[in-house]
Amino acid sequence: MTKFILAIDQGTTSSRAIVFDGERRIAGVGQKEFTQHFPQDGWVEHDPEEIWESVVWSVKEALSQAKVPAGDIAAIGITNQRETVVIWDKATGEPIHKAIVWQDRRTAAYCAELKKAGHEAMVTARTGLLLDPYFSGTKVKWLLDNVEGARQRAEKGELAFGTIDSFLIWRLTGGKVHATDATNAGRTLLFDIGQNQWDAELCALLDVPMAMLPAVKDCADDFGTAEAGLFGAPIPILGVAGDQHAATIGQACFEPGMVKSTYGTGCFVVLNTGAEMVPSRNRLLTTIAYRLDGKTTYALEGSIFIAGAAVQWIRDGLKLVSHASETGPLARTADPSQNVYMVPAFVGLGAPWWDAEARGAIYGITRNTGPAEIAKAALEAVSYQTRDLLDAMRKDWQSGAKDTVLRVDGGMVASDWTMQFLADILDAPVDRPTILETTALGAAWLAGMRAGVWPGMAEFAAGWARDRRFEPQMEGSVREAKIAGWNDAVRRTLSH
Repeated sequence: MTKFILAIDQGTTSSRAIVFDGERRIAGVGQKEFTQHFPQDGWVEHDPEEIWESVVWSVKEALSQAKVPAGDIAAIGITNQRETVVIWDKATGEPIHKAIVWQDRRTAAYCAELKKAGHEAMVTARTGLLLDPYFSGTKVKWLLDNVEGARQRAEKGELAFGTIDSFLIWRLTGGKVHATDATNAGRTLLFDIGQNQWDAELCALLDVPMAMLPAVKDCADDFGTAEAGLFGAPIPILGVAGDQHAATIGQACFEPGMVKSTYGTGCFVVLNTGAEMVPSRNRLLTTIAYRLDGKTTYALEGSIFIAGAAVQWIRDGLKLVSHASETGPLARTADPSQNVYMVPAFVGLGAPWWDAEARGAIYGITRNTGPAEIAKAALEAVSYQTRDLLDAMRKDWQSGAKDTVLRVDGGMVASDWTMQFLADILDAPVDRPTILETTALGAAWLAGMRAGVWPGMAEFAAGWARDRRFEPQMEGSVREAKIAGWNDAVRRTLSH
């Protein structure tokens, strides 16, 4: 009986496909970057056709590397950049416009109008989210209002809306399945996470016709079958979760109180709160961690919009390094007497400030400041922002978030220097797992478990393995001084 599982990890800057064997080891990988489009200040778009092509290419490459024919793959698990919006024609499958990416801020003024009209309390009570351009709902409205004829076509039932997972499922199944999972649905501003269903009042508020919406399934469920013509054999799609939820699963954060932080383009801290929907008093998000067998597990989440993206900017915008991996060694050489702070509000600030109008800034520059100090400030910013999120989580859920051990994953955690600084600023242990591809692993586990070829939750959690624990080593007085400097830098950067 075949035990290979294929994970499709459709991210913000690249698409990746990973073939895992029966022992949950990586057998083959395919990865392809795609174009980022910035049509105006604060606007970010992707071409859905280019995303689709990058996914197909990556899957074929991963199968080829693993030397595994498609017929030996038991199931596909999909994980995706969340909140990114695609609207397509149900008859042809063609997108009506480029995808509007989660980072995009074009609906900031509309969100401000809705807040002013007093809608945010109702929206937060039902969705766990805030009225912010980050989430999908206002992006859908923008497309319907700005693409010629789109609203009329949507009302006639001719158009489908979906987050990237939904678009991929539609394409993989040849248009047979229009579905998403509860974690992605829960990030749209249109889904009541307590009732676990699309909300007619929210859809009316945001002017989104319900005929456009996908069916919502559990994270481990039947999402149809990828057509034989794509990869050489039909493959069932049995697992779907948004990237941060898949990483929470891949990190085996199944117990209330467990917390993980993923350092990719952005940084996302997720704290499992179990069956309890914990409302946030500190502008964190209450979200669905995962839904299995109809049972919902909730989480508190803090979102930092710019993490690895700041390193990309140092590489591509400032050209201070030619590879992202050079920033850690460069930061090590920085002058320790300089207090340079970068507040990477390139697309506004996320939790716990939610300031869409803030823009990035660097403080403390002197004539002596050079590439090493700038690189160090960019890496340190991620740790300061993580601390802000964990502080907010402890205030929100005092019963369950005390003795935090942070499980980390994502591209940035390969840097020992960065992880040590993170432990120092948090004053808490940081655990790096042996498998850093936790997002893809989480999606693969959902599909493999559903297919009956991978173990259940307890056995999967027991198999989680640590590569290294980083213990805090910084003097308390040094930590406090650094945090005070960071707080001052943020205060200066906020737009109000």
